[in-house]
Amino acid sequence: MAAVARSARLAHRLAALSRPAVGRAVASSVAQRTAFSVSAGRMKSEVIKETEVPVTVYSPDAKGVASSNSADHFSIPVKPAATSAPEAAAAEEDAFTPLQEKVYRQMPRTMQKMSIMGKVVIVTGGARGLGNHMARACAEAGAKAIAIFDANQELGDESAAELHQKTRLPVSFFKVDVRDGNAINAAVQNVVDLYGAPDVLVNSAGIADSNIKAETYDPAMFRRLIDINLNGSFLMAQAVGRAMMAAGKPGSIILVASMSGSIVNYPQEQSCYNASKAGVIQLGKSLAAEWAKYNIRVNCISPGYMDTALNRVPALDAQKKIWKSLTPQGRLGAVDDLNGLCVFLASDASGFMTGSNVIIDGGYTLY
Repeated sequence: MAAVARSARLAHRLAALSRPAVGRAVASSVAQRTAFSVSAGRMKSEVIKETEVPVTVYSPDAKGVASSNSADHFSIPVKPAATSAPEAAAAEEDAFTPLQEKVYRQMPRTMQKMSIMGKVVIVTGGARGLGNHMARACAEAGAKAIAIFDANQELGDESAAELHQKTRLPVSFFKVDVRDGNAINAAVQNVVDLYGAPDVLVNSAGIADSNIKAETYDPAMFRRLIDINLNGSFLMAQAVGRAMMAAGKPGSIILVASMSGSIVNYPQEQSCYNASKAGVIQLGKSLAAEWAKYNIRVNCISPGYMDTALNRVPALDAQKKIWKSLTPQGRLGAVDDLNGLCVFLASDASGFMTGSNVIIDGGYTLY
């Protein structure tokens, strides 16, 4: 075998010596270009799509001696690649179990800090959608009691009853419009009377006006949008912050903003909505600076495009294709994709984190 290889190399060298130097250079250059062209062509057009991969495994015998005559031959199946990223799950598993005290005591210290064991949580906009899923996540993570604030009486009662039945936790619903400061103050005081001062506020209440040109946007609609998204965030944070200060206890306030507060969306026109969410982000930073001395942390969650019921309408199908194409992960966010971040910000694991705006968008704002 070695003699054959040496003969081949010798023959090649003799053939090269028999050609003029210039000819060798030209021939070499042409050969390289030709080889590259052939290789590139093969790479593009001759890729074999295997349905299974043959495998040969050589193992030493019982005495540890290697042998090329003894091998195991088998094949492993090849799964075809998905043509597109899988869609986010539209619904969360109905059954879930709240964190129990006994289980909590057995958890490592780091995992204990990532829970919200024994905390009182208020969730606005908690009757449905992202707010409702974050309320469920807080229940799972060990909350002592949950209060849902929402303007929708029917959905709010249903959601609170369902959450209580599935978790056995104390759950209350308050029909509150986040624009009504007096109603908010009364509801927060009642939460204090029922469960003690709140430890966590998740302010998820808000509305979205989109696909409306700025030059034709009704000023009355703009005032309503700002009143709910921005003023509502302030009124809720103010009432809960006061209750935390009065009780002399630390707390976490989580304002749900939007990536639209940091970027301009495409292709829809929604300048007013974007302005309202930019205001929420700046409000969160400012409150974080002011209330740090009370050990009250304020952070924002800024979601990207989410696969909520509000987005599942035929009129948005064309835009959703564009949104997905501009998102590295190639999908909209699932309704429970904010849950882990919400629990983390509510927990003591984020104790040195305040004034942050955490964008959770599948990478949309990277482009």
